[in-house]
Amino acid sequence: MTELIGFLAAFCTTLAFVPQAWLTWRTRSAHGVSLGMYSIFVTGVALWLVYGIAILSWPVIVANAITLLLALFILIMKLRFG
Repeated sequence: MTELIGFLAAFCTTLAFVPQAWLTWRTRSAHGVSLGMYSIFVTGVALWLVYGIAILSWPVIVANAITLLLALFILIMKLRFG
C-alpha cells in the first residue's frame, strides 16, 4: 500500500509539469518561467533522482527521472526562447 501511495504521489507531481512543458513548446515562449527557479529545481530533482537510486526506491526514481526530463526541457526552452 505504501508503494502505491508513493507511485500515485509521484504520478500527480510529475504530471503537473506536462501543461507547462506543452505550453512552452506550443507557444515557443518561456517569458513567464523563472530561470533561477527552474535552475534550482532541476538541480534538486537531479539530487532526488540520485537519492532514489541510492535507496532503490522505484517511486522516487521513476518520478524524478520523468520530472527531470520535463523540467530540463522547460529550462532549455527558457534558455532558447527567453
